[in-house]
Amino acid sequence: MKVELIAFEAGGQLFGLDIMAVREIRAWTPVTPLPQVPHYVAGVVNLRGAVLPVIDLAARLGWPPTQTTPRHAIIVIQLGTQTMGLIVDSVSDIVALPADALQPPPSTGQDDVVQFLQGLAALSDRMVMVLDLSRLEATETMANAA
Repeated sequence: MKVELIAFEAGGQLFGLDIMAVREIRAWTPVTPLPQVPHYVAGVVNLRGAVLPVIDLAARLGWPPTQTTPRHAIIVIQLGTQTMGLIVDSVSDIVALPADALQPPPSTGQDDVVQFLQGLAALSDRMVMVLDLSRLEATETMANAA
């Protein structure tokens, strides 16, 4: 069995998302900031008449916030009943990996980016970090932003 991922970069690192969670990939659109939201919630954008909350993925992972440019993209994902966008540096490819290629993330004993990973896989000469979207969710705050 194969695992299909959308490969992309955020914070200068290579990540992957289950292709079934991705609804669309949008060109960069400036966001409207919201008051009283966590630091990683960049704001909201209009998605065909609906308010779409947008997360700065790098900031959510504990890295410095993304300094957006027109070259950035927003990956629109569906997480349960919640639709949200993730700001990423770039989207590179669709990757099919054997299911056994996904290795569990290492235990670091820290509350860091590893907590958001489903696993790691070797892709050419780089490691792709596969995100676990259920751990990335911002609970009530994102629902309130929408």
